[in-house]
Amino acid sequence: MNRIPGTIKHLIIINIIMFLATQMMPQQMMNLFAMHFPLNPQFRVWQLITHMFMHANLLHISFNMYALWAFGTPLYHIWGEKKFLIFYFAAGLGAVLLYTAVQYYTFIQDLHALMAQGLSKEEIFAVLNSGKVYIQFPEMGQIYWSVMLGASGAIYGLLVAFAFYFPNAELMLIFIPYPIKAKYFVPLLVLLDLIFGITNVMHTPIAHMAHVGGALVGYILMRTWQKHDFRRWY
Repeated sequence: MNRIPGTIKHLIIINIIMFLATQMMPQQMMNLFAMHFPLNPQFRVWQLITHMFMHANLLHISFNMYALWAFGTPLYHIWGEKKFLIFYFAAGLGAVLLYTAVQYYTFIQDLHALMAQGLSKEEIFAVLNSGKVYIQFPEMGQIYWSVMLGASGAIYGLLVAFAFYFPNAELMLIFIPYPIKAKYFVPLLVLLDLIFGITNVMHTPIAHMAHVGGALVGYILMRTWQKHDFRRWY
């Protein structure tokens, strides 16, 4: 741990503390700090940030913290603390905003369809708040009560930045045990998430559009910082 930059070490420690607290008080921690759908009464503004420190299980946090260390450390040494933190949290925010925007669009489409059938908005939300779902629009209830958590969006931003600085570094996926250069590996990973997010062909709890959002913000920041001297920004 002594060879990990202090900023990254502190991020990892906070994530571990939050994870342990979630194991002891799962419902309370999820209600307070995981990202809820904005129209849900459980939503709080701080969840836009705190969801980045929440993880579902040991595998989830282990993978994200390993990636934070592996890809974040070389970037930290290039950028320094301030630039690293700005990038990390901007990517995390981009992830939750894109994910929520896609959810919101789907929810509103279903809401308008129900209202066109003669139901009032109050009636619809009363049903949703009771925990029931409309059979013809099951995803509406799923979205309303869904939670988003994890540092994956911020990690995807770091992956994009890593590919910018180290395009020929060879990376591997567990299910593809063959080294692929970062300049091909990262775009392929993001493309897969985009496909899965749009087509919903993978019915898993993975927030694919959050990954895409983090990667998109990471790409925009890298392109911007390449054109302008970041030091003039603060």
